[in-house]
Amino acid sequence: MNETSDRISEETAVKAQARVETRPNPKLIATLFALMAAMVLAATSLAHAQTRPASFADLAEKVSPSVVNITTATVVSQDTGPQPMVPEGSPFEDFFRDFLDREGEGQPPRTRRSSALGSGFVISEDGYIVTNNHVIEGADEIVIEFFGNRGELDATVIGTDPNTDIALLKVETDEPLPFVPFGDSEAIRVGDWVMAMGNPLGQGFSISAGIISARGRELQGTYDDFLQTDAAINRGNSGGPLFNMDGQVIGVNTAILSPNGGSIGIGFAMASNVVTKVVDQLKEFGETRRGWLGVRIQDVSDDVAEAMGLSSTNGALVTDVPDGPAKDAGMEAGDLILSFAGEEVANTRELVRIVGNSGVGETVRVVVLRDGQTQTLKVVLGRREEALANDEGGSSTDSTPAPEVQQQTILGMTLSEMTDELREELGLDAGAQGLVVTAVQADSEAAAKGLIEGDVITEAGQQQLTSIAQLEERIASARDGGRQSLLLLVRRGGDPRFVALPVTE
Repeated sequence: MNETSDRISEETAVKAQARVETRPNPKLIATLFALMAAMVLAATSLAHAQTRPASFADLAEKVSPSVVNITTATVVSQDTGPQPMVPEGSPFEDFFRDFLDREGEGQPPRTRRSSALGSGFVISEDGYIVTNNHVIEGADEIVIEFFGNRGELDATVIGTDPNTDIALLKVETDEPLPFVPFGDSEAIRVGDWVMAMGNPLGQGFSISAGIISARGRELQGTYDDFLQTDAAINRGNSGGPLFNMDGQVIGVNTAILSPNGGSIGIGFAMASNVVTKVVDQLKEFGETRRGWLGVRIQDVSDDVAEAMGLSSTNGALVTDVPDGPAKDAGMEAGDLILSFAGEEVANTRELVRIVGNSGVGETVRVVVLRDGQTQTLKVVLGRREEALANDEGGSSTDSTPAPEVQQQTILGMTLSEMTDELREELGLDAGAQGLVVTAVQADSEAAAKGLIEGDVITEAGQQQLTSIAQLEERIASARDGGRQSLLLLVRRGGDPRFVALPVTE
């Protein structure tokens, strides 16, 4: 019996030991998980490392036949040198005149040829080429040199757009030319790899690589939308392509930022989504045809937003509506444009871009905020290029002067009611109304906001202003309404802008 009990006890102990030995070891499990995590991290790092190209050779070989060097020549008149100075009435006057006439008789005017170098790229097999306008501007002769000793061809200008610095050329050839497609510049991200190709410093076909450093850069133009890159861009690269890794053109190399004229890693390429619209219009019409709304606008500053009771500074504030599409649709000065053709308007630059990309004659819906309420206007767009640069205010109206002209200092400004003498002095129309700024206190908020003598205040609180009494009423109304500032419409030389001045006592 005891033997049986001992055997049972022994078997129980063995089974218990077995259970202990088969129980998972926590340290072992932790080690395995750490190993697996390290393997996953290594695989991820390898995948990211593989996104960096090992070489640009395949891409360069693929697109090089479509990139061209551009040489231009311009005939420049050359003076024959200083002419002898002969006093009028001198006995030698006739002698020198006859001598110079014989010297130049039968001789053509002396000229010299000035040449410049740039880059470009072929966008169709039938010979359309894109470059910068400044590369070919004023040229009498344009010669296209193709990659790989494929010869040269003369090019003609199809059209140019100085606003975006884009030009479209054409060469005639019996054989189809290799070309490159445009890509979507909106899809490129900061940090993506790019490759620039062109003719830097006249050294011939050359490539450089880098990344997109920034997007949406604005230099000087109204329609600027530049991609910034650290790929080396130098003189002669102008007009050349900026490629993504799929061999698509996502920008046209246009400018560099440099203190010495050489590349310091800050180059700019006009975004392809801008270029394609321009090229399509140049190809079809030989010129650009941009939409035109016909308003003057300004951004909404914080103080202007407070004066108008707005919760944000989004939108474009209309300062003037001359004769044109917007006026025909019922738009008024003081309207805040919130959206255009279904796109929200963040600021004036955004509105200019959207309108410029719209079609001439197109009917668009424009949502404006007026007197605290939104309204939708239907505007038939005109053509910007044909718009008359006439900024003069309306036609002559009743110009009977006020029987008593007042002058008073308000909000840090000495103001005078309008008179015929002031209209003449400031070059205003006979019907011009408003209060004329005759002096500004140097330490006032008005001076800080840039108001100067000769400015004309035509509106206060988005209502017409013709007398000092009206201005005082608007100031009192703003204070009673708990407003910190009053919105004024100020005109200077015909150019209007809104200014908000504090009215707190």
